[in-house]
Amino acid sequence: MKKLVYFAALALVLAGTSCEKNDIGGTATEAMAGQWYVTVDGVDENGNLPDADYADFFGDGQFIINTYNTAANDPTKMFISDLGDPYIGFTARINTDQNTLTFATAGDVENTSGNSNARYKTVNITDGKILYGAAHQKNGSVCDSIVFYVSYPDDVFPAAYGFAKYRISGVRYSGLAEND
Repeated sequence: MKKLVYFAALALVLAGTSCEKNDIGGTATEAMAGQWYVTVDGVDENGNLPDADYADFFGDGQFIINTYNTAANDPTKMFISDLGDPYIGFTARINTDQNTLTFATAGDVENTSGNSNARYKTVNITDGKILYGAAHQKNGSVCDSIVFYVSYPDDVFPAAYGFAKYRISGVRYSGLAEND
């Protein structure tokens, strides 16, 4: 009988502790991290299209980029990557302001793209911002938007085609096929 009471008590203790939930929490850059559907446009110094031909400059259409936390979980730093896009090709550590949802590199920084075909060894990302609820998905639902500018010190396309940099802009990925 003692063994039965002992096992019943042990079962209650184990059942009580196994139901506890630990609050894991998010990352320091959770507000800015995500997956985004974007397009690339060739723009002038003011961010304007010099000609309609520069919209979707590489004919890449929409593609996915990611913004994500660093291993240090520092709220002032994160990574941005186009996941090896064959035309634009960047992965870089950016400085962030979680309060204003803005980001940029500190000038020209190492392009750590894992794409062996990455054209450029350094990249400069400027004027990045995330705007909550400022865009619409294809199905009409409200979503967040992202916009920033990318340039490469040794890029020949801007000078050859009469623009200054690339504007990358788009919306937060919804995961719904109807928005792809």
